[in-house]
Amino acid sequence: MTISFLGLSAHSTPGLAAEVEHPLPRPTTMVAPVESPATIALPAPADLADDELAAGGSVAYPTLAAAVAAQSHHDGDDEAIQCLAGAIFYEAKGEPLSGQLAVADVILNRSKSGRFPSDVCQVVTQRGQFSFVRGGRIPSIDESSRYYRTAVAVAKVALAEAWKSDAERALYFNRGRAPAAGLRKVASIGNHIFWR
Repeated sequence: MTISFLGLSAHSTPGLAAEVEHPLPRPTTMVAPVESPATIALPAPADLADDELAAGGSVAYPTLAAAVAAQSHHDGDDEAIQCLAGAIFYEAKGEPLSGQLAVADVILNRSKSGRFPSDVCQVVTQRGQFSFVRGGRIPSIDESSRYYRTAVAVAKVALAEAWKSDAERALYFNRGRAPAAGLRKVASIGNHIFWR
């Protein structure tokens, strides 16, 4: 009815539009105001004692970004976090958080598989596995880099299993074709393809 009234006023002379005596009735039903969505306050980065995942707590995060943001960056991280963060930094620093987490999960999956070393650092530095490794060592990284700080936070999330990866159970990743015959594609995230 509103459209007809607008159509009438648009195609009629000013005299006809003015002759309408009664305006259209307004709805009498009251609609409750819609409350704005709740905002989740994330804790500010703090020291190790306040780091929820490092303290062994079980925390549910609304998003992967929230889980990463809740991690503090501090000196003295254990060796597994440093090795995992180095691998994330060199392999996936420009990738979305889900891609960085998937790279971390490949390394963790390898350490649990029985087919690779059981230590995270040994998985990362295993000969012929990661192209950034030089002489069995991870090259030095500027720890003030925002990419490295993000890699550390992602490593903490991965080690605490605080977020499920899109490439669950993957053991390999690359930027193209399958690394070997007989592997099954698990996921494609950013520029990486993940395989099992």
